[in-house]
Amino acid sequence: MHIETTPLRDVLIITPPRHGDHRGFFGESWNEAALVAAGVRLPAFVQDNHSMSRDVGTVRGLHFQSPPHAQGKLVRCGRGAIFDVAVDVRTGSPTYGQSFGLELSYANGKQLWVPEGFLHGFMTLEPDSEIIYKCTDHYAPECDGAVKWDSAGVAWPVENLTPVISDKDEHAQPLHAFVSPFEFEE
Repeated sequence: MHIETTPLRDVLIITPPRHGDHRGFFGESWNEAALVAAGVRLPAFVQDNHSMSRDVGTVRGLHFQSPPHAQGKLVRCGRGAIFDVAVDVRTGSPTYGQSFGLELSYANGKQLWVPEGFLHGFMTLEPDSEIIYKCTDHYAPECDGAVKWDSAGVAWPVENLTPVISDKDEHAQPLHAFVSPFEFEE
């Protein structure tokens, strides 16, 4: 496993190795022992999610799940390409309100670890993009929340395009009005 840090403490880029030949490739998208050997210990995962977005410029997020059912997510793209984003909303964090984003694609095999205390969202860069992510807690509708996708200073990569977005995400609260339930811990 290749592990990279990001400007946001605790957010990681994890790239599992792929072994290829004339047939294609094989790779392990999740291997706890390999991560521990690389010095990374992630919480236990209890749920896997899989979504598909048809159109380029589809935005999902910025989502969070509040305590007591806060979720960390290990996100990858199974088909197509997305621009995946984490926004730090841990009160007291030196990077509160800052975002980090990168392209996750079928081709590059990268994954983004988005821990509890971060908003998460993505924009599709190719049609019919599939997103697969592991979660550290089960979905709890009473803890589900969102911050408006364009209120957190994210430099979304697709310009001059009206995003395809849900009503829930379009009418979410802006970041400046968000009262975070998350606290930064040293």
